[in-house]
This record gives sequence, C-alpha cells and structure tokens, in this order.
Amino acid sequence: MSEKKWKLHEEFYLSPKTMAIIPIRYGSKIYSKIVEEDREVITPYKPLDVIKKSCRFYASSYDGRREGTKELIGVTHKAPIVIDPIQSIYVFPTASPTNSECVWISYEHVIHYEPSSKMKTNVTLGNNVTIQLPISTYSFENQLFRTAHLQSKIVQRLRSYYREDLLHPMEAAEKSRKYRHYSDLFKNDSESNRLYR
Repeated sequence: MSEKKWKLHEEFYLSPKTMAIIPIRYGSKIYSKIVEEDREVITPYKPLDVIKKSCRFYASSYDGRREGTKELIGVTHKAPIVIDPIQSIYVFPTASPTNSECVWISYEHVIHYEPSSKMKTNVTLGNNVTIQLPISTYSFENQLFRTAHLQSKIVQRLRSYYREDLLHPMEAAEKSRKYRHYSDLFKNDSESNRLYR
C-alpha cells in the first residue's frame, strides 16, 4: 500500500468508538492504523504515541495513568490504562508498549477471542471484524482480566466517592443550593428599605 492512498490524520485521539491501534510499517517508520466502529484511520505516529497524546487530550499523562494502574491493581509490566474513565475508554497492550509489534486493544470492544496458533490469537471486535494478534490466548486473556480488574477498581472508587450524588442527584443539588429572593437582599438594610417604601 502506498502512502498516497492513505489519508493521514495528524491529530487523532481515542474515543469510545476506538477498538484497536495497530502498528503498520512504512519504510523505516512505524505508523498506526486505528480501527474504529465505522472507519479505519492512519496516523503517522507509533501506537504508544497515540496513547500518550490521547492521555494528554483527556487532561492526564501516560505516566500518570500507569502510576494509577500500579496503585490500583499492582501491575507495572504491560499495564492496562484508562484513557478516560467517564467515557469508559480502557486499553491494554499485547506486548511491551515500546515493542514495535505492540497492538493496543480497547477492552469494551472485545466480543470474542480464540487461539489461531500457539502464539497467535484471533480477536473479534465490536463491528464483527476479526484481527489476528501476535499473542498467546493465555496472555491475551490475562491482559483482558487485568483491564477488567482496573475498570472495576476505578468504578468502585467513583461510586463510593460520588455515591450521594449518583444515587440522589436532585437531592444533592438541592442541598448545596441556597435560594434567596431578591427582596431578602434589602431586609436588614435600612437605607434600601427607606428607598423602596
């Protein structure tokens, strides 16, 4: 495939529609093919760079997200990360993130997986497209479970922190709001009372 056939996207950030980030070679460079629910996008950045840019887009950093994963589930090697917990964007690498063959998979879009050989796994994504990954099914499943664990911990924390607001959003809003009628502004102001009689 020649570069001219590619519509390169210089600016691209992960969204809830993103299903996979796959490294592709162009000469001596590594680009990324981003598979979404309804399209494929080519960007002239390595998959890890796409991940880092997306973390920054959602007001965090890749290192910060990795530290968060370590804190919550104790994983540092091939660590899954949350790009944005509000939109439920959780991704995991199939190899070391610096490995040129590392593919990043969106946890939410994994529908099915099965071995295709000893060290390869066929993964069916949300749009019923199957991709073959250079990872054993055991390792893929381990990455999937780690990501599920991370998501569970983050959701648990968010729920406990915002429990009052999540369970009773209107009551919480009412409690925090102070209402005053404009006439109350002048109740104890003798000068204002005199003017408005």
